[in-house]
Amino acid sequence: MPDFMASQRGVKMSEDIAVQIWRQVRPHVKAGRFDRISIALHWLTVALVAAQFTTAWLSQAEAGEAARLLLVHRSLGILTWAVVIFRLIWRRTFAHLPPFPASMPKLQQQIAKLNEYALYGLLLLQPLTGLGNTLLHGRPFRLFVWYVPAWFAPDKVVWHTFQWLHEIGAWVLLTLIGLHAAAALFHGLVLRDGVLQRMLPWGSR
Repeated sequence: MPDFMASQRGVKMSEDIAVQIWRQVRPHVKAGRFDRISIALHWLTVALVAAQFTTAWLSQAEAGEAARLLLVHRSLGILTWAVVIFRLIWRRTFAHLPPFPASMPKLQQQIAKLNEYALYGLLLLQPLTGLGNTLLHGRPFRLFVWYVPAWFAPDKVVWHTFQWLHEIGAWVLLTLIGLHAAAALFHGLVLRDGVLQRMLPWGSR
């Protein structure tokens, strides 16, 4: 019996040591934070896109203010395009891009990257299809404080094509934004692996 008890204690001790080793080597490193410029550009883009969807919706609902709202919508679209271009240049040259946490599966990392690239692509494409739609109407318009004369003769077929592309792009963009936000909240509230916190405007590095 004493030999049996000693054997049991030995097994228990071995299990405790194995558990301690597993806790030390298991993936638990959280994601670091982006640099402040990248964070600021991210939230500036969020604000601009929110304003774009708001003005587009209001221009349909408020007929009396449609012209003014479309002026704001077009102007902010060009500003969004410029901000995204600057974001890509900053990302390529000076940005600090923290790695994903080690606990995040490779497939999930690839999906996150594809979603990010698709968002960048649509944020660049949407202002261009909107501008094409405006130009092919064949009439002058205002952009910020400038008066832009008619550059092209009206082309109803091409104009409708650009309008269709712009509307479809808006729905796809909204879907991707929803997926992006849902994934960020899942990481922040459920997994708590630091992925959400690395792009928040507050918090320590």
